[in-house]
Amino acid sequence: MSGRVDSSMVTAALELPGYRIVRNFGIVRGIVVRSRSVIGNLGAAIQTIVGGNITILTNLCEKTREDAYELMLVHAAQHGANAVICMRYDATEVMQGVTEVLAYGTAVQVESIR
Repeated sequence: MSGRVDSSMVTAALELPGYRIVRNFGIVRGIVVRSRSVIGNLGAAIQTIVGGNITILTNLCEKTREDAYELMLVHAAQHGANAVICMRYDATEVMQGVTEVLAYGTAVQVESIR
């Protein structure tokens, strides 16, 4: 199997409704480490003065999570999985202005029970 696991086959739950787990491949992950640019910091500082949603940072966070998620789906497919259960995100500030975002879950092979 190559490519990536389909997003419809990913859940934060312990099981995927309508499917039975037939093989467990273990934990898979996608890790992205990102920093804010000087321009992004300036734009965020200006938005902070105005108040409300800091869209520059929201967009950066969303893009970083999306990239980590995609890497996790590819990692799962490389193991032969067709689904990921117990999917989660985690984030850690590695150093000031640099954040690691981790998408992880359990890669499994499932088959339809219908």
